[in-house]
Amino acid sequence: MEDYFAAKMRLFSEVVDEGGAAVIWADDAWSERAMAAARARSLTVFGVGEAGEAIRLLARKPGHLGQDLEIEYQGQRYKVMLPLIGAYQAANALVAAGLVLATGGEAGRVFDALRRLQPVRGRLERAVITASGVPVYVDYAHTPDALSAAIAALRPHVTGRLITVFGAGGDRDMGKRAPMGEVAAAHSELVIVTDDNPRGEDPAAIRLQVLAGASGAREVGDRRAAIRAAIDEAGPGDIVLIAGKGHEQGQIIGAGEAVRILPFDDVTVARQCAAELAGAN
Repeated sequence: MEDYFAAKMRLFSEVVDEGGAAVIWADDAWSERAMAAARARSLTVFGVGEAGEAIRLLARKPGHLGQDLEIEYQGQRYKVMLPLIGAYQAANALVAAGLVLATGGEAGRVFDALRRLQPVRGRLERAVITASGVPVYVDYAHTPDALSAAIAALRPHVTGRLITVFGAGGDRDMGKRAPMGEVAAAHSELVIVTDDNPRGEDPAAIRLQVLAGASGAREVGDRRAAIRAAIDEAGPGDIVLIAGKGHEQGQIIGAGEAVRILPFDDVTVARQCAAELAGAN
């Protein structure tokens, strides 16, 4: 972490022009050191967050489809409905707003623009809201830490159950499979273990290794069927998380000369399943 921090501080020691500004999230354990590094270059420090002196975050209330922010800038208060999930998204959005303001942007336009932000493709991307009002999110998380972070980001927005659908890739680190199952089972009300990109491995064997850590999980090998089952199961107050493939447009099956990439997009499939279930009802 020390090396990582030192690398990041090159933004302030080498990249920013003389007399420029350093926009820094103020609510982190490393914030004071980052600010000190910026001041060493005589940069204008633009602090953002609950402890921020420039953009102060006064309140953050998670909702089912985003989060309500109350912020203060230059003595004026603004209320913003940020259509993104997760505390880290609020931090990223406010730092981005700080970058615009620090370089001459007009406050009203900047904070209005926050209301229309869209997530990065496949990173806690809201694929669809079902007919019963259930939001379905797609995320690229394919390690225990990433899955834990995605679930933690969604958790404050859940008033019912969190339903997590995920698998593990074949011909990759086998040691992460059971821990991913443990994370999902520990922090979700319902877990459905399915196929990811099995590649050259037996998909059933991969699922078995994931299920070894996912006590009480349901097994649905076919990924489309798993997504459909999760959406069908979900009711008001629930949130569905489909993890592992994110922005990917195909499912990799086989290896070497026998490899096949089948068209598969989690977002598209989630929308199709939601529409089919709405039509059936």
